[in-house]
Amino acid sequence: MPTVTMIGGGQLARMTHQAAIALGQRLRVLAENPDDPAAQVSPEVVLGSHTDLTALRKAAVGSHALTFDHEHVPTEHLEALVAEGVNVQPPPHALVYAQDKLAMRVKLSALGLPVPAFTAVTSVDDAVRFGEEHEWRIVLKAVRGGYDGRGVWMPESAEAAASIVTDQLAHGVQLLAEAKIDLRRELSAMVARSPFGQAATWPVVETVQRKGQCAVVIAPAPDLPEDTAAEAETMALNLAGALGVVGVMAVELFETTEGKLLVNELAMRPHNSGHWGMDGARTGQFEQHLRAVLDYPLGDTAPLAPVTVMANILGAPQAPAMSMDERLHHLFARIPQAKVHLYGKGERPDRKIGHVNILGDDVAEVREKAERAAHWMSHAVWTDGWDPHE
Repeated sequence: MPTVTMIGGGQLARMTHQAAIALGQRLRVLAENPDDPAAQVSPEVVLGSHTDLTALRKAAVGSHALTFDHEHVPTEHLEALVAEGVNVQPPPHALVYAQDKLAMRVKLSALGLPVPAFTAVTSVDDAVRFGEEHEWRIVLKAVRGGYDGRGVWMPESAEAAASIVTDQLAHGVQLLAEAKIDLRRELSAMVARSPFGQAATWPVVETVQRKGQCAVVIAPAPDLPEDTAAEAETMALNLAGALGVVGVMAVELFETTEGKLLVNELAMRPHNSGHWGMDGARTGQFEQHLRAVLDYPLGDTAPLAPVTVMANILGAPQAPAMSMDERLHHLFARIPQAKVHLYGKGERPDRKIGHVNILGDDVAEVREKAERAAHWMSHAVWTDGWDPHE
């Protein structure tokens, strides 16, 4: 049975390992530390940095495919691996559009896909000019490396923009500026594609952001018109084909107040917005990703319930005295239908340490239960004041 190498030892690799077990496969991970989430559970761990070509080569030896739980591997290293015969999936010519936000914006514009107005920022003058054109309703972004709200700034004046741009350029950070969008909400369209060219989508979901990171996912997105959902799925399918993506890809979208869709970002790997499918879809994103990179026929993505809500377990400002094990005990006693996935990570403020999935029929009811369960797991406090000991 095949061995797949995944670069990165985070929670995405950990959950991909779970899927590999069921398929009789081995997932080898390149992890920086032995206590990384995936390194805790995988029988094959190579310790090293994703920026070290020697470590990448060592991890790739004998594997049937090499893939990623993050996009930060230098493109030139991946090109070298491909030249040496490694089956890198997604290939570097596709992955670059998830690594480089400016390249992605330029490419999507050339493909005729809707994106926010943007410009490269190579000087303070670039940012000030763009800010004035858009009445200071702009967002500055790091071209590479930013995630979960990091590498994002919202200056409201020329002085603020000048300070940010001067500081970031001095530290070698490439920048772009985008126009702020009048949002109704954020959506995500997940797609999987194999080298053979088979592709499959999951229902479009709504993602709820707090403090710049995903907190809740509602699948499918409530009250989304059928034609808009079809447009989003078609966009994801066409984009995967045009870029030559292999594996799963999340197309993060803005739904404007006018009901239009704009592409925000791409992630060419399993993604937080797809975690609901571990329990809520016939084939979840982690199994589908393995199927895709190994060129297996793809699985059925049909949802198993009218609604699934995923709520991230985010570290509390101060870790509770109650152990995680005891919190889990109380959660299962009160909400037995909760499906909990913990990542083996230490608790610190706002850190993603796990997630909860709940399936049901009513969006409001399921969402309330999922958010209450996630809050309990991170804070050891029930949001409605319930006390299990009374």
